[in-house]
Amino acid sequence: MVCYTLLPLLSLVAATLATPTNVPSPLHVPLTRRSANRNASIERFASHAEHVRNKYGFKNTTLALGKRAQTVGVGIIDQNADSSYIGQVTIGTPPQSFKIVLDTGSSDLWVAATECLSCGQTPPFDPTKSSTIQQVTGLGGQAQTITIRYGSGRVDGILASDTVSMSGFTVNPQRLVVVEQMTDGLLDGDVSGIMGLAFEALASTQATPFWQALVNSNQFNSPEISFWLARHLDDVNPAVEEAGGVMTLGGTNSSLFSGDIEFNSLVNDGPPSFWMLELTGVTVQGKSVSVPTGSSALSAIDTGTTLIGGPSDAVQAIYSAVPGAQALNGQMEGFFAFPCSTKVDISMAFGGKLWPISEADMNLGTVSPGMCLGGIFDLTLGSSVGSGGGNPTWVVGDTFLKNVYSVFRANPAAVGFAQLSDAAGGSPGMCPILTLPFSRHEFDKLRLLRSLHLLRLPR
Repeated sequence: MVCYTLLPLLSLVAATLATPTNVPSPLHVPLTRRSANRNASIERFASHAEHVRNKYGFKNTTLALGKRAQTVGVGIIDQNADSSYIGQVTIGTPPQSFKIVLDTGSSDLWVAATECLSCGQTPPFDPTKSSTIQQVTGLGGQAQTITIRYGSGRVDGILASDTVSMSGFTVNPQRLVVVEQMTDGLLDGDVSGIMGLAFEALASTQATPFWQALVNSNQFNSPEISFWLARHLDDVNPAVEEAGGVMTLGGTNSSLFSGDIEFNSLVNDGPPSFWMLELTGVTVQGKSVSVPTGSSALSAIDTGTTLIGGPSDAVQAIYSAVPGAQALNGQMEGFFAFPCSTKVDISMAFGGKLWPISEADMNLGTVSPGMCLGGIFDLTLGSSVGSGGGNPTWVVGDTFLKNVYSVFRANPAAVGFAQLSDAAGGSPGMCPILTLPFSRHEFDKLRLLRSLHLLRLPR
């Protein structure tokens, strides 16, 4: 397992390299995650799993003109050890700055407003201070209200449009929800909202998402958004906010990955909604595990989800191949635990290659004496929602995405994965992405990754 030694320095270097010449300097925004370190309550993962089940239905613009196409690297912050990854946007005129969750599993942009009495200490957007905000009205001229529901709560607000910018890119007007009521605890810390990075077809607001508006107005060099998500889950005492990697708008950053990017076309029925791929294979402890395929293997690739959720039979099959693993009950129903001394080796494929998941990401911490919580949970637990109909049965979140360089491409619509470069900490293991017989070059890469283990800080 590769450790992110000197990560703050590497993140700074990577963010710098992501910025081309003659373009605005990168906006360094911490990506924040909502879970804490291994000493925090393990039960928080049960709440997270329920949020994801509800999010995916498993429950018991005017274009900017005259802009030159760009590729810009945005530094992101990992908050509370990998729970969420946070970016920063400005809204209004003059601009008001906010931290928002970067979520490829949804499509709406919303931000808490000053009128929200239930939003706690969340830094609010003050619409009265923006000279460019416009209320979206219905046929009778009345304000349009909207409710967006999540597994852990809901937000209610008014539809509006205003100027929205991120790292030199601007959409004006951009439709968003000005939130006036929010379930307590839906956001943590100084995060003010969510930016959905999936497709327009998924938007409750029926708005073109910010990133799609940038693609449509030719502001991107390439119709892509790319991510390197850093890991702090296995740090001894991670700070609330740590350097969280880099999001690249309008292309990729070749310093953050090595080898080819394996692109897999989306499998949505009709217009794209989720960034959805078909899971084509899983290995556990080096051996193939039988999991459903076809319409029973539709997988939403979701930066806004901390863990990996899958259908009951597949999750059961995975943990059946882990020695000593057992299902949990009560509040943690749908999760599995395994002996903490066991190094769980799981890889997932969405095309021709298997991508390994670091043992650090599969081990969420101690759930009982000698037993640790696994990073894959039963998504469909207690649900009557079946496979087919374009509904994802897998939600592949940061437990997987921290181990690859991920590229979300609008046209032709696809998601690509590549091995992380040394500058990004490297991907765990090499064998799953090699073809037999091994070449001398491939063995050299294996030795390089093994040497990186020597850089690991003592725990």
